[in-house]
Amino acid sequence: MGHHTISILVLNQSGVLVRVAGMFSRRGFNIESLAVGTTHVPEYSRITAVMQGSDAIVAQVVKQLEKLVEVRAVEILPVNTAVVRDMAMIKVKAAQNKKLEVLQLAETFGAKVVDISNETLMVEITSGKTNTDALIDALSSYGILEMIRTGVVGLQRGDCSIYEKEKCEISALFDTAQVEA
Repeated sequence: MGHHTISILVLNQSGVLVRVAGMFSRRGFNIESLAVGTTHVPEYSRITAVMQGSDAIVAQVVKQLEKLVEVRAVEILPVNTAVVRDMAMIKVKAAQNKKLEVLQLAETFGAKVVDISNETLMVEITSGKTNTDALIDALSSYGILEMIRTGVVGLQRGDCSIYEKEKCEISALFDTAQVEA
């Protein structure tokens, strides 16, 4: 039972997110992370959901999602062939004598300081889950005042896109057949 990132291309219409999330909840599947945004094609939005489950459970989820009228394509983003990121903003206590330490710590993790006040720093990180979790752990000793974290977003590496999913799958079958021959 591993974590699976599912990318869902949907029509950009009101109520679509409720129907997609409802499909998960009606079947007892927990969504661990959820992110939604419009794409470069205004008629479409992309939903990225992370869930835990066996390959069979995830295959069942994909089949159920594909039955929804507003869903145009569904793909599972494999760990080794996708770029997956989340973003966090963390407000940390940082008295004058600790600001430099927090600044250096943020830099070590590839994060940016986006706001500085008398007693706090706000850090922003866009990274993979492991790196983001490690920064949060490192900053906790300074005192995290508040934090917000986005859902995971991701794209498949390579030349194909979710808009051409079917065409790419067929092409991959022919490529595999040629390699085997």
